[in-house]
Amino acid sequence: MSTSKTFATFFLIILILAGCSSSKEAKFDDYVFKTKSDKQNYIAAYDKALKLWDISYTEENVKTSFGTAHVIIAGPQNGKSLVLLHGMDASSTMWYPNIKVLAKNHRVYAIDFLMEPNKSTLTAKPLSSEEIVTCYNEVFDHYKLKKFDIVGASRGGWIATLLAIQKTNSIDKIVLLSPAQTFKFIDKPRKTSSALLLKLFPSEKKFSKTLKTFSTHPEKISPIYNRQFYLANKYAKSNSSMLKMTPFSDKELESIQNPVLILIGDNDVINSEESLERAKKYLKNSKTEIIKDAGHFLSIDQSKIVNDAVINFLE
Repeated sequence: MSTSKTFATFFLIILILAGCSSSKEAKFDDYVFKTKSDKQNYIAAYDKALKLWDISYTEENVKTSFGTAHVIIAGPQNGKSLVLLHGMDASSTMWYPNIKVLAKNHRVYAIDFLMEPNKSTLTAKPLSSEEIVTCYNEVFDHYKLKKFDIVGASRGGWIATLLAIQKTNSIDKIVLLSPAQTFKFIDKPRKTSSALLLKLFPSEKKFSKTLKTFSTHPEKISPIYNRQFYLANKYAKSNSSMLKMTPFSDKELESIQNPVLILIGDNDVINSEESLERAKKYLKNSKTEIIKDAGHFLSIDQSKIVNDAVINFLE
């Protein structure tokens, strides 16, 4: 059995066990959180973390066919539109080390993914790839976004790529920050198993271990954001959506003609140079870079370097 299949099987077992452990809460009709109080505690932590943005912003809820999408908007109204797609369980608050730079000249729309713990609300069953595309396009249509740039981190990078391979889209420039499962399967699945165990047996100790696996500088992460991120892992139901995130085919990648910037950390457990080589081979208009002394959380590990690289590319 290949390493990637072993990882997927292990993850599936965890999902089954996690589902059994939360069956007592079946009366609470929520596709993401286990209990109502869990959701309330998480939202309180989210609101505290969002203040780390330290700029003016507005929060809006957009109705879609699959629930309500929570969108945080910042930056000048006449700035070029920039969509931000966060990493798994990270929510849009994760952009706090980057948002001042990103929103200086851009009109930013940070969208919370419906299938994860955040302030969006999923009212349908877990979404297929086609439904994910429909959901985001409904948000884009709501704001009349045309020729917009997009930045996606980790799972958000996979979603950004999924949106870009559609025959009809309004995306201009694309930035992928260590996109998960996009060019190849997880590079170091054994090391990332700590994150899966955290889902099943959440504890502060396992959370700390996970941060050290994904970040070269966990001490840079705000304790306020850390709290929210931990509660996302503690309170949210596990789901199998990650298993549907498979690397894109050669043909799909070749269909992307947009300018694309791909950044990964030199200590990334999700991507390696092999990811960048495949990106350069099939994305004809791409630029790749390895950020030194950075892990998967490169937007926090080396925020200034990442911010400068992204802005130089976009502007």
